[in-house]
Amino acid sequence: MRRFLPAALIFLTLGPMPGTTFRYPVVDTSQTASARPLLHPAGDTGSLRFVRGWRLTSRNSLFGGFSALAYRGDGRFLLVGDNGEGTRLTLGADGSVSDVTIAALPTPPRSPKRKAFTDAEAMVLDPATGKLWIALEGINQVWRIDAGLTRVESRRRSPALYRWPANRGPEAMVRLADGRTILFSEGEDRNDFGTEALVYTDDPAVPGKPPTLFYYDDEGKGQVSDAAPLPDGRILLVHRKLGLDPLFTTILAIVDPADIGKGRVVRSVAIGQVPEPLHENYEGAAVAVEDGRTILWLVSDDNFNRWQRSLLLKFELVDLPDSKKAAR
Repeated sequence: MRRFLPAALIFLTLGPMPGTTFRYPVVDTSQTASARPLLHPAGDTGSLRFVRGWRLTSRNSLFGGFSALAYRGDGRFLLVGDNGEGTRLTLGADGSVSDVTIAALPTPPRSPKRKAFTDAEAMVLDPATGKLWIALEGINQVWRIDAGLTRVESRRRSPALYRWPANRGPEAMVRLADGRTILFSEGEDRNDFGTEALVYTDDPAVPGKPPTLFYYDDEGKGQVSDAAPLPDGRILLVHRKLGLDPLFTTILAIVDPADIGKGRVVRSVAIGQVPEPLHENYEGAAVAVEDGRTILWLVSDDNFNRWQRSLLLKFELVDLPDSKKAAR
């Protein structure tokens, strides 16, 4: 029952229902985008110091629905939508947008033409090779895609992952410096411990050693919508909490990988939340280091609704709790 209200809110406000107004009645494949600066003052909310933000728009019919984000440096972004489209763009310091490419991510040969094979919800980019790992909800698989985003090199559907319900499957994925990959479910909680999560010690897109199961207790922060590694080795988690007013609340928290182990229940320490004027459905996160500062990028999923926005926000992370303070 504790998941009933959030599930109902998602269905009523985001799902395809009579009266829902979607964008793009006419197909447009133009390769352009723009970024309009958000008028919000810089300031702190907990450990989040707002730097700048933009509303991203494009005439392209497939632009939006962003559920994962990778930052390549020098203003270069890869945004992946849950419609299976990848958007590559460069955001200049003046807010100009260039080098835009909007195209479908590859799918395996002879794959069915259905949404489950395009519903990318999480992404990891290897900066050394440019290869991409994506987690797909619906079919509950992890794919590895080549650096040119032209073909699926490998895919894996482990029994532990496949048992997650199609609508509560993989939602966040993070790769640690020691090579482990951690996959968080959106809300698989058929137990009293918390939502299920998996640890892969090998390539999660290649059939191999079974992953290790642990549990994440969000303690009321909301469902995990993305994750990113911090420079100190800990994990930043993005939580999406649904309500009535506001509809979306985004809470950021930190998990220490040292707490993760087989069958363990892991908890996090909240560090702040997105300011109210910037509330949206944030599903993509990336962390970078600029001039010694730890930078957090967030992107929102507009669900292709006219009343929602594709927002790209830049925060500096300040005064984070150290590992000892974060320990429970």
